[in-house]
Amino acid sequence: MPAREFFRSINSSFINLFLSVQDDKKAFPNSPKKFLVIRQHNQFGDMLASVSLLRAIKETYPQSTTTLLASPENYFAIEKNPFVEKIFVFQKKKLFDRKYLLKLKSILRQNYDVAIVPVTVAISNTSCILASISDAKFKIGPASLSEVPNKVNMLFHGRIDLNWMKCPDAHVSDFILDVVRPYGIKTKNYNSLINFDENDKLFAEKFLESIKAGTGHKIFGFHVGAAKPQNRWSLYKYVEIITSLKSIYDFDFYFTGSNSDEEQLVFMRKYFPKAGYFLNNTIPQLAAVIEFSDLFITNDTGVMHVAGTTSTPQISIFGPTNPFNWAPVGQNKFFLRKSELIDDIEPKDVVDLAKYLLEKFSR
Repeated sequence: MPAREFFRSINSSFINLFLSVQDDKKAFPNSPKKFLVIRQHNQFGDMLASVSLLRAIKETYPQSTTTLLASPENYFAIEKNPFVEKIFVFQKKKLFDRKYLLKLKSILRQNYDVAIVPVTVAISNTSCILASISDAKFKIGPASLSEVPNKVNMLFHGRIDLNWMKCPDAHVSDFILDVVRPYGIKTKNYNSLINFDENDKLFAEKFLESIKAGTGHKIFGFHVGAAKPQNRWSLYKYVEIITSLKSIYDFDFYFTGSNSDEEQLVFMRKYFPKAGYFLNNTIPQLAAVIEFSDLFITNDTGVMHVAGTTSTPQISIFGPTNPFNWAPVGQNKFFLRKSELIDDIEPKDVVDLAKYLLEKFSR
C-alpha cells in the first residue's frame, strides 16, 4: 500500500472512531425546517448543478430554510438564488484564524434538522467532517461513489450509494438528487438558475447599447476561453464562424471573459477590435447580458453553465467531457461533440446549427 493511502486509511479510521454517528438507525425527521447543504470542494459548474437539489428541498418543504457552505471558487454561482437563505464561504486557509473559526462554529450550530453532503465527481472528506460536526439531527451523505467506498461514511445517518455506472449519460443535475431521493426530496425541474436584479439588467443594457453598430441588429455572444486547454476550440475556427455568420446576418457581438482568458482575448482583439468585450463582471451581470442576446456560442467551461441558465439559444462546443452529463438543459440549448478532440468539430457544423437556432428560436 502506498504511504499516502496508508496514512489516509489511518486518518479515516480516526475520523470514524471519534465522529461516527451514535444512532445509525435514526429515522429521517418529520417536516424538517432547517437544512444545511455542504458543497465546498467543487468548481463553478458543479455548484450550478446543485440548483436542482436546492430547488427540490424548497419544493418538498416550502417552509424550510437552507444554509449553504460553499468555497471561494464556487459561491458566486448561487448568489441571489431564491432557494438559499444563507451562504457561508468555507476557507481552509482561515481555520487557524480564531474569529473565522468562531464564525464557522456558529454557522454549523444553527439547530439544523438535516445536513446534506451532495456528491457528483468526487467525495470530499472535509465536507463529510463539516456535516459531522454540525448540530444537524440527521446527516445524509455518500456511502460510496461509483462503487468506490466512502471511508468516512460512518459519519452519516443516511448513507447513500451513488453510482454513475447505473446511468453513465445521466445529467449531473439529475444525478445529484440521488443522495436525497430516498427521503422523498425531489423535483421535476433540473434547470440551473441565476437571478439578476434591476441593477444587473441596467448594467447589461448599457453595455449592449455601447456595442450597437446599427438599428435592428441581432446580438451574438461568444466565450472562447476555458480553464482546461482540451476544452478550447480553435480560435481560428471562432474567427471563421464569426466571419461566416457576418456574411449572413446583421449582428453586433461581444466576447465574455476574465483575466484567465487574456491570451484568447488578445488574439480576438487583433481580428475584431470593434467587438464588445464584457470582462471581469459579476455572474448576475454576465447572465443578464447573455439573456438579452439572440445567440450565445461557448466552449465547455463555467460560462457555458451561466448561459445555460438563460433563455437565450445556445451552442456549447464539447471535446473530452460527456455533454449528456454536463451540457445545459433546455429546448434551445444545443451541444456539438464529435470526439475527444474538440477541434474535430468544424466551423460549418457550428454555422449550420446557428442558422437552425436563429430560424427556429428567433427572438
